[in-house]
Amino acid sequence: MVATVASTQSLSLAEFLAMPPGDQRYEFYAGAIAPKMAPKRIHAGLQKKLLQLIDPWAVDRGHFYPEWAVLLTREGQPWVPVPDLTYVAFERLGADWFEDEACPVPPDWVMEIISPGQSFGAITAKALAYLEAGVLRVWVVDGISQTITVFGPDRLPQIFGRVDVITDPALLSFTLSLTLLFSP
Repeated sequence: MVATVASTQSLSLAEFLAMPPGDQRYEFYAGAIAPKMAPKRIHAGLQKKLLQLIDPWAVDRGHFYPEWAVLLTREGQPWVPVPDLTYVAFERLGADWFEDEACPVPPDWVMEIISPGQSFGAITAKALAYLEAGVLRVWVVDGISQTITVFGPDRLPQIFGRVDVITDPALLSFTLSLTLLFSP
């Protein structure tokens, strides 16, 4: 289930994409918008560290950005989530693609960091929706339990803890030590 903002009228995808930018970020699903939760310190710190740790690997392989809206389909409806971090290989979206708009293809990899008030069940449902929409890898990062749950269409979810190292052949030799991520 996707939480949405109550509205008396339904928005089209075009109307949503034409909304003026503001301080609040929104996700879009089935004609309704839902505000994206403002990150707190732990969430923002993990997003910053992930960006620093992954960007050197990603820079020559693909597009890697925080808070980049993605054009997807969920249950037959237009869906525009805003993952905390998004990676799209140049093979999916050319290196010369420099449009200032939502990502037009399903990403190779998205990361969602659990915010206070978000349930693991709700974020798991979102991870499964990403996979059904064509995303190849979804990481759910939990700063409180210091774990990352990795979802993929070809595997059961796998949980990695603070002392683990994540390696994944689907991510072209990327390796991440969670000790580095979760260290103060």
